[in-house]
Amino acid sequence: MMKVSFHGHSVVMIETNGKKILIDPFIRGNSQTDLNADTVECDVILLTHGHNDHVGDTVEIAKRNNALVVATADLATYLGFQGLNVHGMNIGGAYEFDFGRVKLTQAFHSSHYTEANQNIVYTGMPTGILFTAEGKTIYHLGDTGLFSDLKMIGEMNDIDLAFIPIGDNFTMGPEDAAIAAKWIGAKLVVPIHYNTFPVIQQDPNKFIELLDGVEGKVLQPGESITL
Repeated sequence: MMKVSFHGHSVVMIETNGKKILIDPFIRGNSQTDLNADTVECDVILLTHGHNDHVGDTVEIAKRNNALVVATADLATYLGFQGLNVHGMNIGGAYEFDFGRVKLTQAFHSSHYTEANQNIVYTGMPTGILFTAEGKTIYHLGDTGLFSDLKMIGEMNDIDLAFIPIGDNFTMGPEDAAIAAKWIGAKLVVPIHYNTFPVIQQDPNKFIELLDGVEGKVLQPGESITL
């Protein structure tokens, strides 16, 4: 069985095949998370894109855990320069790792990392992540607006669980996210990327109410689902 837990904002932990896979580990500065950047354990970090609220504490966590970091080639190269063990990929590409299969999808957003000296580093295209292990597929949409190819992604993949941003302003709001959920056709959808900052305040239960023929569940930070 695969355990999947939500940890505020866009942070997701997948436990499968004896490995812990952490997605978008934004912990310090994340008002919604239950994790501690100094103690969280993982074997792998998957990144959807380069914004600071997604890369988060990747460098420190990866170094402390000797974790593999999987990201777009641009972002992986940037993190590799900082001494991390990286595996670069790109949109449409998939790779079979010993912990599961990772495929990157399109996401309509932007992607850069802002350094402490206010230097902005371009980190390639933003992505979503299709993760498959133990016969189950999880789709983390990353940060994105609504786009019609979500229908194609839903048709091409038997998705068991999808994490969909609902915060509005930077990503889809609840109304567009509900349309995305229908197009994706996942067996279960969970809202993410909301309430961390004032401009993305949302009631996740209203998103659940908007779902049409799709099962949705609001997870509190630290809560998990078993697939």
